This record gives sequence, structure tokens and C-alpha cells, in this order.
Amino acid sequence: MSKHSLIPQGDFPPVGLGRRMAAMFYDFLLCTALLIVTAGGYKLVQGAIIGEQRMRELTDAGALDGDPLLSTILLFALFGFFAKFWTHGGQTLGMQVWGVRVQNADGSAISLWQALLRFVVAIASWLCLGLGFIWSLIDKRKRSWHDIYSETQLVRVPKQKK
Repeated sequence: MSKHSLIPQGDFPPVGLGRRMAAMFYDFLLCTALLIVTAGGYKLVQGAIIGEQRMRELTDAGALDGDPLLSTILLFALFGFFAKFWTHGGQTLGMQVWGVRVQNADGSAISLWQALLRFVVAIASWLCLGLGFIWSLIDKRKRSWHDIYSETQLVRVPKQKK
């Protein structure tokens, strides 16, 4: 599969931790809404299949707590959100607001495999109490663990004039 170049092209500076965190907070809010809608849809389908009365009984008994199918669906929904934005324009909505873009070193869009690597290692970075993100303060090119592992970079892109 050929890589497509992202617009604008140029030699852009790496993104610092503050801007990275600001974009992530914005995306956190969007992802929270996505997860609420996805879980709501799942519960509606589940209720239609097993019936409202049986659903109420299972809920009261705690049998629906920690539903592995729901957890899997929510994880896929989150990955789908990030993968779509990262592989097509290099920017999630939060990244667009803060002028941040993920790309390959040559300025092309990242692959689906790279998006998966970024996603999984970013989760590991958070599980290590954010150490993977703090690493960007130490790295000379301001890369976090998921940037390094997926061979991608986060750059600051200028606002485009319309």
C-alpha cells in the first residue's frame, strides 16, 4: 500500500509535552462521549435480545458487571476512533485544535499497523503512571514511548489559511 503525503508539507518542529497533553485532554472528552454512546447502543441491543425484565434481573444480581464483550467493543471503538484519524489526516479532533499531527519522518500518513502500535504502547505508557509520556521531556526529539516504538513523530503544524 502506498503512503499518502499529508498537507501541509514541510519541516515542522516536534511537539512538547504541554501541547500533547492539551490535545489528549480534548480527545479524552470526545472519547468519553464515544464510549457513552457505544455502551448505550450495546445495552439497547442487549436489552432487545434478552428482554427488559431479564436484563433488570441480571443487573440487580450483578451478572452484567465487568462484561467482557462490552469491554472489547469499547476498546475497538476507541482504537477505531484513533486509527481513522491518524491514518487519514494525521490528526484527531483534539490534535487539529492544538495544531498537532502524527506522521512518518517523510511527512506521510502512518499505516494501520503503526496506529495499532501507537495505541497499545500509549495505553502501556499510561499504565506505567504516564512515564511513557514524560519520556518526551528526556528525549532529544521529544518522542514518547509510542512515538519511538511505532516509528512515528508528533509535529506542530501551522494553521492553514482558508
